[in-house]
Amino acid sequence: MKKLLSILFILPCFITISFAQTSTVTKYKKTSVMIPVRDGVRLFTVILTPVDASTPSPILLERTPYGADIPVPDDSTFSSGMMGSYTSMAKEGYIFVFQDVRGKYKSEGKMEIHQPLIHATQKGAIDESTDTWDVVDWLVKNIPNNNGKAGIFGISYPGWLALVGAVDPHPALKASSEQACMGDLFLGDDFHHNGAFRLSYGMEYTYEVEFDKTTDSDFPFPQYDLYNWYLKLGSLKNVNEKYFKGKIPTWNNFVAHPNYDAFWQKNSPLNYVPYPQIPQLHVGGYYDQEDINGPQLMYNHMEKKDSFNRNHIILGPWNHGQWARGKADSLAKIAFKQNTGKWFLDMQKQWFDYWLKGIGDGKFAEANCFQTGTNQWKSYDTWPPKQATIKKLYATSNNTCSFQKPTVPTGFVSYISDPAKPVPYRSFPIEATYGTGSRWGAWQVEDQRFVTTRPDVVSFVMDSLTEDLTITGQITAHIAASTTGTDADWVVKLIDVYPDFDPENLAMSGFQFPVTLEIFRGRFRKSFEKPIPMVPNKPEEIVIDLHQVNHVFRKGHRIMVQIQSTWFPLYDRNPQKFVPNIFEAKESDFIKAEHRVYTNSKFSTYLELPVMR
Repeated sequence: MKKLLSILFILPCFITISFAQTSTVTKYKKTSVMIPVRDGVRLFTVILTPVDASTPSPILLERTPYGADIPVPDDSTFSSGMMGSYTSMAKEGYIFVFQDVRGKYKSEGKMEIHQPLIHATQKGAIDESTDTWDVVDWLVKNIPNNNGKAGIFGISYPGWLALVGAVDPHPALKASSEQACMGDLFLGDDFHHNGAFRLSYGMEYTYEVEFDKTTDSDFPFPQYDLYNWYLKLGSLKNVNEKYFKGKIPTWNNFVAHPNYDAFWQKNSPLNYVPYPQIPQLHVGGYYDQEDINGPQLMYNHMEKKDSFNRNHIILGPWNHGQWARGKADSLAKIAFKQNTGKWFLDMQKQWFDYWLKGIGDGKFAEANCFQTGTNQWKSYDTWPPKQATIKKLYATSNNTCSFQKPTVPTGFVSYISDPAKPVPYRSFPIEATYGTGSRWGAWQVEDQRFVTTRPDVVSFVMDSLTEDLTITGQITAHIAASTTGTDADWVVKLIDVYPDFDPENLAMSGFQFPVTLEIFRGRFRKSFEKPIPMVPNKPEEIVIDLHQVNHVFRKGHRIMVQIQSTWFPLYDRNPQKFVPNIFEAKESDFIKAEHRVYTNSKFSTYLELPVMR
């Protein structure tokens, strides 16, 4: 979510990008105001208004905890061609508003990360929905030459603000686009995935946001490569004892709520965002390293009650917010072979042009989902598409995988998982998440050959495909596993293995491209609310959501399923001995364990793949 976004989505307004548009607005003027909300707190707000618009303009609002101000003096004017990713909209007349949320940067009040909406159940309460209502009310009443219509949008935390700002909206708020929005913070975004805690990200981000409310703060690491630093950190209890000293509120919440209790459930937008009260465009990336689940989760949640057909989704081949940064025609070594950034900006403009200006026919596809492998956009009437047929891809004892279920009565593959020697989640060095030279943004498409030969990583590989195989929709893993310990993590990757000799691009020969990957903490296999130990040596089924994808495994490629039990330091080390609260584990709780992945007719390990006919 994150520090980079304050640079990439506010300041880029002033980086010239050319668009083929008819220019009707040539200049913009900046003003800054403190907008009062209902409890008297004043919120710092930057307003960019067209100087020479021939007709009233709609308002586009972005609210942020990352700093709303821009390096232009108040009351000065500048060219609409200097509006970066907003240029095409600016030239046709929009009023852009950027605002610091309460308690951050130049706004008054107190800020706590991702607080739930409470105004509907607590009379007189304030939250981000009421703040948005009050701000929109002030804007339409006080900005000259507006057309009485407003939209709200944002990426990452601002995306969540766009989501909750559209709950019980002001009558003038006509459309929203939540982009890379967090979903459930325990089940699958930002701080936990399926109960496994995201150590490096969770520690560095909470320090960044909450150490100093007036700015973003970098944790003072003493070295560049942090793999050994995090390893020497030891148990999670050392974070407060040695560094935070109880002064980072969100970290304290992690410690106090290690399970999916009322605290996390109350904080989940699944519980306070009921349905699309105004048109909502969800935008997400298949390789979003921070909020991969939110857009998919919230689209599916809101779609169940979308009686007005105003809930839509776009999924692209992007990392966190990449669609708003330049061409977005590649990610690390993976080429998409087209300008997906411009495609998205055109689509975003069509969205707000229709709802705020009445331009266009309003016939938006239910889902626009980029198809990797073929590198083309696809539109669908439903998402996931109903045409897909679920086929089970089974792991076998000889480290192969097949669509045929194993017939042997016994069989497994085993490995030793040692918390003292965890598998790195990306190749060395492991830089600070937002540090100089960090490769955080592309780790989800990194060639997995850097871990394939480790003895604590097992791989199951199919023969080369004789024809293309298209996978579109929801992927689910069913892992039949056991451990000699009483707890374990299970990491599953679905990998596209390029040909050993790739004539299209020799440098990509043998590349192991992770189409999708995810983790699950074994203690939560029965319930996220009430964890229980795993029974030593007892085979059990671990069901893991591997997200929604749209990918073509090309003829000549191979499919690989890879399983491991550590993913460090992105995820904390599971002690592998069940303890009530991993945040309070002792060093002696961390033990080696043998893990088995079963591959026989009785206990089968397989992935459910949605194969398009």
